[in-house]
Amino acid sequence: MAEDTKIEELSFKEGLDELEGIVHQLEGNQLELEDSIKRYERGVELLGTLRKRLDEAQQKVTVLMGELEPESDDTVDENLS
Repeated sequence: MAEDTKIEELSFKEGLDELEGIVHQLEGNQLELEDSIKRYERGVELLGTLRKRLDEAQQKVTVLMGELEPESDDTVDENLS
């Protein structure tokens, strides 16, 4: 995955894979300081975008689940007494 690829063009899985790769690179302590900072910045940007996509997906699922559930009937059955 090329780090110059725009994050918006990545699928969710591609973005997640790249983020995991960045974490491993940073944990390995093999990068120069400047490269570490660049990778960290890219990781922060990826994380923000992925979180936003997850939030949007969760909202869609919530809306769809609401469409599946029958509407509640707020009327009171007065014949229960």
